[in-house]
Amino acid sequence: MKKFFILIFFFAYSLSSNAHMAHYNKFNKIEMEIFKDGKIIGYNYYFFKKDGDITTVTNQIKFTVKLFGATVFEIEGYGEEKYIKDKLISFNSKTLQNDKKKYVNLEFNKQTEKFDIKGSSYNGTASVNNVIGNWWSHKILQTDSQISPISGSIKEQTVTFIAKEKIELYGKTYEVDHFKLTSKDMSISKDKRLNFDIWFDKESSLILKVTYSRLGNWEYKVKKFE
Repeated sequence: MKKFFILIFFFAYSLSSNAHMAHYNKFNKIEMEIFKDGKIIGYNYYFFKKDGDITTVTNQIKFTVKLFGATVFEIEGYGEEKYIKDKLISFNSKTLQNDKKKYVNLEFNKQTEKFDIKGSSYNGTASVNNVIGNWWSHKILQTDSQISPISGSIKEQTVTFIAKEKIELYGKTYEVDHFKLTSKDMSISKDKRLNFDIWFDKESSLILKVTYSRLGNWEYKVKKFE
């Protein structure tokens, strides 16, 4: 009975989410704060620019993890997704991770109907059913695989609906859907494994909160959107 309910839920959820980019035409900016073990360590901002049928989403991320005053892990990155209506046509990013340069250059190939990817971890093609693994888009909850926005690697995933819940963020209460996003193969090494809890607000079409554990407890929280 539980499996039947989950199937019905996802069927209804998919139907309500077909007009993907249309849900984000009202936004100019989404601001997320990044926490580790309860302390703010950085930010993840998304900026939206519309020009007719073309939507450009710019992503800025920066955080620093320190231990006894010394920096042990840091990331600073910039990315740009470009859509024509609901179709991703390009994605480019540059990221500095602990002084190591990583990148993704993705283009939609009209002849093959696939993505051509040149990345720091992967070079090749990918199905257009993949989405960029950023937190601004609820489409990440509707796909079987995602493309790393840092390195271009392709990661197969499983998304499971957990429950309807209420959460409080920055003094506001939201009724949300709680999902679990995990790697399809959970036997892979922990540093490459997907294992996220995600809280999605249907009213705003926003992923409001993401948590995971990796050498501590991490949280991404939407502080502001406009």
